[in-house]
Amino acid sequence: MLARVAELRALEDRAAQASAKSKPVFDKRGQLLPRERVALLLDPGAPYVPLCTLAGFLQDTRDPGTSVPGGGIVAGMGFVAGVRCMVVASDSGIEAGAIQPRGLEKILRVQEIALENRLPFVHLVESAGANLTKYKVEGFVHGGSLFRNLARLSAAGIPVITVQHGSGTAGGAYMPGLSDVVVMVRGRSRAFLAGPPLLMAATGEVATEEELGGAEMHTTVSGLGEYLAQDDREALGIARQVVASVRETARTGPVEASPAPQAGGASGPACDPDDLLALMPTHHREPVDMHEVMARIADGSRLLAFKPLYGAATLCVQARIGGHAVGLISNNGPIDVAGANKATHFIQWMCQLGHPIVYLQNTTGYMVGKDSEQGGMIKHGSKMIQAVTNATVPQITIQCGASFGAGNYGMCGRGFAPRFLFSWPQARTAVMGGEQAARTMQIVAEAGMARKGIAPDPVQMQAQFDHIVQVFESQADVFHTSGLVLDDGVIDPRDTRAVLAFCLDTCAEAAAREPRRMQFGVARM
Repeated sequence: MLARVAELRALEDRAAQASAKSKPVFDKRGQLLPRERVALLLDPGAPYVPLCTLAGFLQDTRDPGTSVPGGGIVAGMGFVAGVRCMVVASDSGIEAGAIQPRGLEKILRVQEIALENRLPFVHLVESAGANLTKYKVEGFVHGGSLFRNLARLSAAGIPVITVQHGSGTAGGAYMPGLSDVVVMVRGRSRAFLAGPPLLMAATGEVATEEELGGAEMHTTVSGLGEYLAQDDREALGIARQVVASVRETARTGPVEASPAPQAGGASGPACDPDDLLALMPTHHREPVDMHEVMARIADGSRLLAFKPLYGAATLCVQARIGGHAVGLISNNGPIDVAGANKATHFIQWMCQLGHPIVYLQNTTGYMVGKDSEQGGMIKHGSKMIQAVTNATVPQITIQCGASFGAGNYGMCGRGFAPRFLFSWPQARTAVMGGEQAARTMQIVAEAGMARKGIAPDPVQMQAQFDHIVQVFESQADVFHTSGLVLDDGVIDPRDTRAVLAFCLDTCAEAAAREPRRMQFGVARM
């Protein structure tokens, strides 16, 4: 597990180093690097949860040794002037901040998180827009959702604040256009629907960048910008003042950052969270008692098991994490008929109590076999899926180990829209294991050949078997699935409690906030 955590950190660092290579250029222009901007915006020492750090991994190139993750975007939840916010920054140190396919998915996901959790959206923009040499029409079409979400955030009473550090061209110009407040930087900010080259190609008109969309023009003539800063630092300082000014209308609870729970503290687990490194086996076939995981993330390691003797392979437990009462659901084996019924009952019980539900995925799926089918596995599993789908409390998923088959659905996988979903470095996600898939296809192929009177070729059958195993196993790996933005990030198991506490705080604040909803988003005047 430590080796996998080290690999994760190395990949994240690779993106930071790739961006930092542009530092001489940024220094020459008097600019800060994207990660420096984020660091200055955030409250020092306050909790921060980065999101989707592996987005795009293995999508730019299939070589794991050179692929740069992150999707060209830095994103995370943190505190700005005491307010819990969603902070997004164009990673303009890489390809000038051009929007990458998985980067688009990443920003759409964090916008969804901001909308659902009523988080003010602070956007640090410097983007070359779409890379026309890698143009995909589907990216253009789906890209409209980015702007739709900005309008939805504003209409929901959730402030959208943009610092325009550099260029925003064509569709990118709508990022400040659809923001409630825009801070621009003298001599650096640009926003226009058509830059000088496109303008000349389309109309023959000749104009400078400053005339078309410079910071001074927009803050004095067009009105696109509200504040004109002299440099990045001043712009970020203004943004912090703007966030502070909306603090009282954005939230109803205390404005101080909630401290991250500390292992061994008054409310920390009695069991050492470092044990989480060794508890999860390397291979999903090895058994693990998920009670041990729960005991290392719960306050005081205190667990109240629900129906412990019924459907014992499905664990339903009440506990507290960071002071929040929660229901924990996990798996010590396949989900059987009793387990599905138990989980359904427990989910409804948590909804009645108003307690968030945390799913700790470690499942090979729902039980199969003659007895299981005759016992009504399909209908009972469907009841569990109904309960997960329609639960009225926040649901958070941690993919700890295996996440196979319909068990991924029943345990609130990505397709069931949990409020947050994070993975451990050993997690694996697939419709089934690679060997099971290969063996299934082998049986089907051999049966088809037998019907035709053809003897199977052992060498050919083994080659097909090995190929299917390789395809399934490579796609099941968590770094691959996280690269596809199928989770909100891969985390060190030892950070699970702190991440959950932060997310639970976020959910609680969202419930307490009373945004001033409007019929439309704030229109620029």
